[in-house]
Amino acid sequence: MPKTASQLSYTFDDFCFLVKDGQKADLIDGVIYMASPDNTESYRLSKWLTSLLDDYVIAKDLGEIFGSRIAFKLDEMQSPEPDIAFVRKSRLHLVKRGHVDGPPDAAFEIVSPESVDRDYVKKKLQYERYGVREYWIIDEMEESVTLLKATKGKFHEVRARNGIFESDVIGGFWLDVKWLWQSPRPKKSDVLAKLLGDS
Repeated sequence: MPKTASQLSYTFDDFCFLVKDGQKADLIDGVIYMASPDNTESYRLSKWLTSLLDDYVIAKDLGEIFGSRIAFKLDEMQSPEPDIAFVRKSRLHLVKRGHVDGPPDAAFEIVSPESVDRDYVKKKLQYERYGVREYWIIDEMEESVTLLKATKGKFHEVRARNGIFESDVIGGFWLDVKWLWQSPRPKKSDVLAKLLGDS
């Protein structure tokens, strides 16, 4: 049953009822955060990276990539919708018709002006608490990437080596940060060939 305006905490069922198909939102500690419309550059970046990851994961038969409208139910008061999420093959049984019943193995957030605190603080704590193994924060405004990897349940930041970040979760995947900010971005097919040739 949906809550009244005076009630502050929402459950996963409330979240599913109130947030309609096609809307992006996050449920964090019982609070629903609605996303503002994408700006065109963030949209293009998200589209390029999602497509690259999807093609790579399919080619390597590693699992599945999900886009920004998929809810990951962590518990009754927690359900983020990462901009991009990876679920490894052995955990695909958690994918249900309306949501994924558990955390992603890797989450990617593309920062927008209204999501800075949510992406850098709230979601970092949420993802760490519920066992996300890698968290990539891609800040289009600052042209920066923050890669957090979990060790014994705690995130630690991993620095790029020669501008390259490597994933431990998406086997063999690496990302050269200059690809994200150059205009135009390199052709996805060229990047994919490099990734698959190195793996």
